[in-house]
Amino acid sequence: MTADPLDRDVRLYPHSHGSENGFAHVGEIFSDDTNPGRKKSFDIRRVMLAVIDQDHAPLERWGSMRAAETAVVWDAHLGGYPVCLIGIESQPVPRLGFVPADGPDQWSAGTLFPQSSKKVARAINAASNNRPVVLLANLSGFDGSPESMRKLQLEYGAEIGRAVVNFKGSLVFCVISRYHGGAYVVFSRALSEFLEVLALEGTYASVIGGAPAAAVVFASEVEARTRKDPRLEVLSRAIAQSEGVEKSRLRAQSNELFQMVHSETLGKMADEFDRVHSVHRALRVGALHDIIPPAKLRPHLIDAVERGMLRVEEALSADSQASSAGVFAVSSASV
Repeated sequence: MTADPLDRDVRLYPHSHGSENGFAHVGEIFSDDTNPGRKKSFDIRRVMLAVIDQDHAPLERWGSMRAAETAVVWDAHLGGYPVCLIGIESQPVPRLGFVPADGPDQWSAGTLFPQSSKKVARAINAASNNRPVVLLANLSGFDGSPESMRKLQLEYGAEIGRAVVNFKGSLVFCVISRYHGGAYVVFSRALSEFLEVLALEGTYASVIGGAPAAAVVFASEVEARTRKDPRLEVLSRAIAQSEGVEKSRLRAQSNELFQMVHSETLGKMADEFDRVHSVHRALRVGALHDIIPPAKLRPHLIDAVERGMLRVEEALSADSQASSAGVFAVSSASV
């Protein structure tokens, strides 16, 4: 039993002391005024603490698993139900020990690395058939550095997908910030009838984020827009009319300006992509089940856990009836 109100507003839970780069309360993480674009770092454990029952302390599992710091796994209570609560660290985490030259200098926010991918798959497998899993996701995808590729990133990422497919029980995935890349695939609602995918209002969900889309998919468009910038066109005409030292000086100035304009154009293109590929578009194409307001995060998660358990009971009942019908058919045939 829990005395914590099921409809408690998690936005009022304290996050930090409100430093220049931090948030005073959890609700500021979900606000367009204090966190536009959902790009600022935050402490995922504070969000997890805000969601769970306040009268039951959580127990962290595999907390000291080296190189798996970006995945946080708790045994906790939600609405009185024991659950496995998984969060993805949403602030940079320092690396301990030797750092290979072909790997990241630190564990970046919202990213799964090989060991953290293994940790998430292990947590889902461990909870299968005995308690619900709730995953709070700010997840931009899997790390693609050469080091991660060498250390079985693809295999461990696929293990998450396998764990979702094989999972028996209530499985709830909630986007609280961003949801891109391979995560969009391994936590697809198409993988399991027991998986319910939710997202908070104002979040972002797409196969690829705006920044990488602008840098890779629309690289030629960004280049073309940059070269059409009026500031660069003026310099180009001046270069064509100049000679000698003056021409060299203007070319250097043009190269410097090009880099600045290219960066600006890249950001504008990323924003355009994010506006089109919003969380509402993800709902329309069927990637999500529902979009919920931040104030209702806790009650919606509790309801989703209960709905998931009901689906499991219905599936078990249907299997039992089918099995009984099969036994009856065989017995009748024997008679």
